[in-house]
Amino acid sequence: MVFVTGANGLLGSHLLLELLRRGERVRALARVGSDLGPVQALFRWYGPEAETGWERIDWVFGDILDIPFMETALEGIGQVYHCAAMISFDPADEETLLKVNWEGTRNLVNLCLALGVPTFCQVSSIATLGGIGAVCTEADTSEPGGTSGYAISKYLAEMEVWRGGQEGLKTVIVNPGVILGPGPLNRGSSRFFAETASGLRFSPPGGTGFVGVRDVARAMLELTTASCFGERFILVSENLGYGDLIGLIARRLQVPAPRKTLRAWQLEALWRLDWVRMLLGGKGRKLSKASARSLKRRKIYSNEKIRERLGFEFEAIESVVGEVAAYYRAHPPDRRKG
Repeated sequence: MVFVTGANGLLGSHLLLELLRRGERVRALARVGSDLGPVQALFRWYGPEAETGWERIDWVFGDILDIPFMETALEGIGQVYHCAAMISFDPADEETLLKVNWEGTRNLVNLCLALGVPTFCQVSSIATLGGIGAVCTEADTSEPGGTSGYAISKYLAEMEVWRGGQEGLKTVIVNPGVILGPGPLNRGSSRFFAETASGLRFSPPGGTGFVGVRDVARAMLELTTASCFGERFILVSENLGYGDLIGLIARRLQVPAPRKTLRAWQLEALWRLDWVRMLLGGKGRKLSKASARSLKRRKIYSNEKIRERLGFEFEAIESVVGEVAAYYRAHPPDRRKG
């Protein structure tokens, strides 16, 4: 049986779909109190066969920090896909990020070793990759200092996975770019669509790597099937400027695209104003210093390794955006949430 953490998230839900399509028996982890309605809506979106597969999922509800619960949840498991993670760029969340992303991964690795679970696939992020050259590759690991709390927590989680590999666990790490795909709205990358639909006036100056969610799910399964253990793989379909992506989204949603690009000094001013807003209003940060500075940078990521190793081909981002836009129109977000 296969175990998927974060199974009700964008990537986890698509991984479930792919596993079920391949006939796998699946146990899916979600936090207590999670609303599975958006995941069921996604399964219905993909048609009757996917909707029927919903009944075959063994859902369990708990916390990866709860070791006794996790020990029970891992009984009879032969493969773990660790998709669960907290994503936040608010400095106030750094302690929680470390607990969920670092300590949670450590718990899972230790339990797999203790219970004899043979294989482990870790979903990390391109946020853990540095590099000073023109193109970032899997060899360009970064030191965590000076980056966001999120990047640090994912870097430390990777260290736990590498340590598990040294102790006998068969591990593989994937480093996806920004993941785009139809699914739960009002969070994660779906905010690109919500914000564009609401009428963005400016786009950030930088850019990064983007990838379709089905490509990430498919790559994870193909890498474990091919026994590509003890390695990491960048999963990026295309490197785009934020303005380019927002322009694609605007065309698909048939709304005006931003005509102006924020300048570097404007981003520097905005994160400082956001800090003052937080101090005066007591609400969480919307734009941290680390986030603002990442939005200024244009980083290029190579997908050559997985393309050469597996002959893997990625779906074009324009195609992915078109599908997400169709899903967005069919399932408009509740703007009272998120």
